[in-house]
Amino acid sequence: MEKAGRSFGSFTAVTVKHCALIALVLLAVFPLYWMVVTSLKPESEVFTSSLIPLHITLDNYVQAWNAIPMGRMLTNSFVVAVIQTVMQLLTSILAAYAFTRWEFRGSNLIYGLIALTWLVPFQVIMIPNYVAISGFGWRDQLAGLIIPNIASAFAVLQLYNAFKSYPKPLIEAARLDGASDWGVLWRTIMPNLKAPIASIGILLFITSWNDYFWPLLVTTKLDNSTVQKGLQMFISSDGNMWGALMAATTIASLPVLIIYLLLQRQIIDSFVKGGLK
Repeated sequence: MEKAGRSFGSFTAVTVKHCALIALVLLAVFPLYWMVVTSLKPESEVFTSSLIPLHITLDNYVQAWNAIPMGRMLTNSFVVAVIQTVMQLLTSILAAYAFTRWEFRGSNLIYGLIALTWLVPFQVIMIPNYVAISGFGWRDQLAGLIIPNIASAFAVLQLYNAFKSYPKPLIEAARLDGASDWGVLWRTIMPNLKAPIASIGILLFITSWNDYFWPLLVTTKLDNSTVQKGLQMFISSDGNMWGALMAATTIASLPVLIIYLLLQRQIIDSFVKGGLK
């Protein structure tokens, strides 16, 4: 009886945990489901409470694609996100390696200043950045979106911890074999730190793809902006085009979803091994 009671208690605990997980999954997925469903509804059904569209239509997608230069803006978003991610990873890898490989006067101060920049709100630096790119003539250009964001304090801090945990005897062994500093970094350390680098790269790409405020401030022409700013065009004081807005939002979400589906195993492994949550 005692064993049966423990088994029943264990079964109940597992059931409660699974029910809680299912509820959390539904809470996370339902907004995405509602977005897709609304994008497939005709205008007369947008405000109905039906969980499925009674009359499926693609008119909202046609309207969204024609209302703004969707193809051009998706291309801009992809180019900006890829270049920013690559540059942020490169600068962060070099900075983290320098902090962990060499001890020099003022290193703690510099590291502290980098950490401090991560804590400073974007609103504090947006005006100086705006004035700087205006002086360079980068307004309404992709360079104005990319250059101010080629370094990431968050990535530096995360990679610093990953580099610091790398066994120093392996580095010394590589040095004894005649490897240069570049060789130690790219041939010894980097192949063994793919997981944390991939984890941080994924976060950087998503952050760049979802950036809205900086493109809104820097660009005025939709052809030179990202898709996140284009979503604003469906919201106005005269009325919101909810069907077209949901269709445009669905289109803007597809690239990230496709990347996740294609690299699902690698993404999960990188987050688990990298220890990022």
